[in-house]
Amino acid sequence: MFGKGMGNMQGMMKKVQKMQAEMKKMQEELKTRTVEVSVGGGAVAVVMNGEKVVESLKINPTAVDSEDVEMLEDLVLAAINEAGKKVDDMLAQEMGKVTGGLNLPTGLF
Repeated sequence: MFGKGMGNMQGMMKKVQKMQAEMKKMQEELKTRTVEVSVGGGAVAVVMNGEKVVESLKINPTAVDSEDVEMLEDLVLAAINEAGKKVDDMLAQEMGKVTGGLNLPTGLF
């Protein structure tokens, strides 16, 4: 009576373990991938890696105006926030390939 159910459970556990291993490998690979965002017509550009660490920030000298520092601050924030969204999208897309479209919470594996 319990034999068949236990076999199904073991099979499911093997699938979960395989998915965990694939997700871990994918997470490691994504750490090395980057996204690049440019805002303000190229005034500010940000490169961010899959761990959401900003690897580079470029500011076009024409965007630097001592009379309007607030605009430059806004552009930098916009670029960083947009890069973060692109990283989230990249992670969701790649993880979806591993989980078969299951919407699992981040950090579950």
